[in-house]
Amino acid sequence: MNIKTYFGENLKFYRKERHLSQEQLAEKVDISVKHLSAIERGLTFVSADLLEKLSQSLEVPVYLFFIKEAEIFYNDKIFNSINKKIEKHLMKAIEEIKIDIRQNKNNL
Repeated sequence: MNIKTYFGENLKFYRKERHLSQEQLAEKVDISVKHLSAIERGLTFVSADLLEKLSQSLEVPVYLFFIKEAEIFYNDKIFNSINKKIEKHLMKAIEEIKIDIRQNKNNL
């Protein structure tokens, strides 16, 4: 899959996630619906100015247009790293709760 295809699929995903039609987004970024459709289908690419407008209009960081969501969440390395961080924070929270419970028992 090439960069235009990745970009187009992600653009379409975020547009739909924001419940915008092609007409609505095209109007927001001042391009034709035909041009937006061609971008979403990976037939053409965006200029830097249009990339910035799309990012702002959809409130999506630019880099997310170039990454498949599944790659973010299902990449084992990233997934394991996220799991370890979550586990660390959960364990810390559990310990804090135990301390609070002990202190409350002592204060009764």
